[in-house]
Amino acid sequence: MKEQHFKNHMRMVPGFHGFSSMAILALLVGSIINLCNSARENLYSASLICLVAVILVFLFWYTRSFALRVQDRAIRAEENFRHYILTGKTLPAELRLSQIIALRFAPDEEFVELVKKALSEKMTSKEIKMAIQKWKADYHRA
Repeated sequence: MKEQHFKNHMRMVPGFHGFSSMAILALLVGSIINLCNSARENLYSASLICLVAVILVFLFWYTRSFALRVQDRAIRAEENFRHYILTGKTLPAELRLSQIIALRFAPDEEFVELVKKALSEKMTSKEIKMAIQKWKADYHRA
């Protein structure tokens, strides 16, 4: 597996992000065009095809967003536990979820100081990731 760092840490799955999204978009556009150009006797079937395309758009969107929400909860719990192990305290409540998610790439040696810096300087997730010196890869994400 390729070494992970700031510039390549985002995961793109070609079959999901590329092919599926483009196929569903093509189906939606094609079904709308078909619906607009259909004869009166084909209006019902053209409407159903359009409805299927809309349902697929929602399924595509919510399938990914629900999985990401669960992943975010797991990351919050893992990083809170890691902070507790390292400091004896839970993560500060002022940290935003996006900051916590970015902090997961920090190794233990940098983690506690980076938490303090993220809070005091109100760092964005991108700034946090860029501040990490020794990237801790996450190869097990969805």
